[in-house]
Amino acid sequence: MQEQYRTVARAGVHETEVNRSRFLCALAPAATEQEAQEFVARVRREHPTATHNCFAYVIGADASVQKASDDGEPGGTAGVPMLQMLMRRDARYVVAVVTRYYGGVKLGAGGLIRAYGGAVGEALDTLGMITRRRFRLATVTVDHQRAGKLENDLRATGTTVHEVRYAESVTIGIALPDAEVEEFRSWLADATAGSATFEPGGETYGDVRAG
Repeated sequence: MQEQYRTVARAGVHETEVNRSRFLCALAPAATEQEAQEFVARVRREHPTATHNCFAYVIGADASVQKASDDGEPGGTAGVPMLQMLMRRDARYVVAVVTRYYGGVKLGAGGLIRAYGGAVGEALDTLGMITRRRFRLATVTVDHQRAGKLENDLRATGTTVHEVRYAESVTIGIALPDAEVEEFRSWLADATAGSATFEPGGETYGDVRAG
């Protein structure tokens, strides 16, 4: 797994105008290729009278899935520059659809490439991007007496707490960067006088908090 990747912070639409043609770039996070395709289909339904609905998406932290469509524009003048802009910005798990309403002035191949790529770049700037980092999931088990303070200490130190379950003992699901696992083990032993157990699990990606 990649250590981290960047993606669009939220779904949204940014509009630009080039020589009277309107370019509406709709961006959204997409966890799977199916989600990306469903987003493309939804945008096309919202703009049935548009001249073109071109798209590009990148799925996978390692960009293992890359697709693009010119949707009737001259080959390589729309989908490819959109995809190139996503890749240039290191955007992953993201889908972009640029809807064009023709304004009566032909842009030429170079103009189209600049317009479609630029629409995606401006939309990324407007909506913002976030970094998601690889985390190790783990379970901490502790007695009831220490559970409340430990949970507070975990949250206070910025450790991501997913869930807390109370049974005979208390299990706390957490996520932390791989590089911090050994340091966390030591901290946990000190914080609980060696009474807590730590069990590492799988991996996931989570947002990197600013600061």
